[in-house]
Amino acid sequence: MELGFIGLGIMGKPMCRNLLKAGYECVVYDLVSESVEELVKAGARGAKSAAEAAKEKEIVITMLPNSPQVRQVVLGENGIAAAMEPGSILIDMSSIAPLASQEIGAALAEKGVEMLDAPVSGGEPKAVDGTLSVMVGGKCEVYEKVKELLLCMGDSAVYCGGLGAGNTTKLSNQIVVAMNIAACAEAFTLAKKAGVDPELVYQAIRGGLAGSTVMDAKVPMMLEGNDRPGFKIDLHIKDLNNAVETGHALGMALPMTVQILEMLEQLHGDGLGQKDHSALVRYYEKITGVSVRR
Repeated sequence: MELGFIGLGIMGKPMCRNLLKAGYECVVYDLVSESVEELVKAGARGAKSAAEAAKEKEIVITMLPNSPQVRQVVLGENGIAAAMEPGSILIDMSSIAPLASQEIGAALAEKGVEMLDAPVSGGEPKAVDGTLSVMVGGKCEVYEKVKELLLCMGDSAVYCGGLGAGNTTKLSNQIVVAMNIAACAEAFTLAKKAGVDPELVYQAIRGGLAGSTVMDAKVPMMLEGNDRPGFKIDLHIKDLNNAVETGHALGMALPMTVQILEMLEQLHGDGLGQKDHSALVRYYEKITGVSVRR
């Protein structure tokens, strides 16, 4: 099967590579021509526009930064909606606002095109090794049609409900991840401030109730001073803003989310927006004068 893949960033590029390895033929497009060329060398076919990548494809995947970009690529001038045929499927794997997914899906439905929102969790390392967690919203029968494809990019693809449920699940995930990272940064800075080796504290607590996938992925980066982005601070800011806006639309306050969002915004203001979100520990370095780095 030949499918379209639009958006070849930190996540999209390795996800598309895994589809190629699984035997899918991919027509790819990205604003960054070097990314397209890299995937062409891996066996994909390059397109000159998003619409060209989507033309006559049964399935099109988008992996884009946020709601405005998805809306523009799908519904904008020369967007893929005009190129997709009735009965085809758009799988938007971007992390965007649930309401935006529903609005875009409604516009596509008028053209007879199905849509799933299927954001992912796991960051670049899991995108590379194909072990992402995929959270899917839309019609269950459409999900069943593409589940095998999704499992080429992740080791789980869970159906969460109607269109928008995938992104609601992803926002919940991002709240939990942000709070885990902030808790780790605060706790290990406390240890260092008290004169206790953060490495020993990590080894002592990681196997107990405090241990988590987030701790094992991000604390070693904090200790090494490794800020290379697997998931950028600016992208986490985007997700938490979407979470807060969604909560407010539902009449719900998210006080802890807002507090961490403000911490991330401060790091963005300090020029660290393109660093990994584990660099949240730098917020604590700034206010305490203590570094947990080895």
